[in-house]
Parts: sequence; structure tokens; C-alpha cells
Amino acid sequence: MELSFTHMTPEEFRVKFASEEDCLRFLAEKKWGKTYICKKCGNTNYCKGKHLYSRRCTRCKHDESAKVGTLFEGCRFGLEKAFYIAFLACNNHHISTYEISRQLQLRQMTCWSFNKKIQECIDARSKTDANKKIDLEQILLKKHIK
Repeated sequence: MELSFTHMTPEEFRVKFASEEDCLRFLAEKKWGKTYICKKCGNTNYCKGKHLYSRRCTRCKHDESAKVGTLFEGCRFGLEKAFYIAFLACNNHHISTYEISRQLQLRQMTCWSFNKKIQECIDARSKTDANKKIDLEQILLKKHIK
């Protein structure tokens, strides 16, 4: 699934990623594609996991979510809302966290904290790609740097 986020409007983005399932499908495709390697034992065979778009190793039975190892790991609010905040941050839509909070019906501090997490990831990525614009796809699978 090749997709350019830079030419999408916020409305188009919200239609494309309207549900948690849409977001999980996208994350699973980007994370594993057609290949899977178990993080516990290195096995390449898997079956459907316990949760939607998770994968379970057929050897050690380790179950891994599509969110593990991404910016969205441990996110306590809806994945579609988290995707939208990441989209706004990566595409220079200068909307305050107060406005995002109002639009998504989340606490302002929640929006600010998640936006900060995204900005830290963008800043870390910018150090390696100094002359390039950072796209949402480039940071989706990058775990938050502490």
C-alpha cells in the first residue's frame, strides 16, 4: 500500500483512516509486509494473533501487535486520533494542541504530550536526513526515543 500523505488534506486523511481497523491494517502492512520474523525466536512462520492485525509465532507462540515498536505503542486513546495528530505534526499544519483537543475531544495535555513524542521522533530523524522533509511514513515505525 503506497500512499503519499504530503498531498492529502486533513479531511482526506480522516476519511482514509476513519477507524482503528484502518490504522492497524496500515501499520501491519508497513511493519511486516509479506515477511515476518519473530522477535523472540527468529521464526518466520506465523498465524493470526489474539487481536486484530496481530501475529502469533507458530514456534514460541509469542503474540505481537502491529502497534509494538511504533509511535503508537502504549497509546491510551484511539489509534485514528493518534494517526491524525501525527499527520498534522508531519505536514506542518500549524494547529494548536488546544484546537486538536477540541476537534478530537481529548484533553489538551494528552494532545500536547503525544505531539511532543512525534516532534522528538521527527527531530531525531531530521539529524540523519538534514536536507529532506520528513514524511509521516518515515516516522510511523520509529519507536519513541527516550
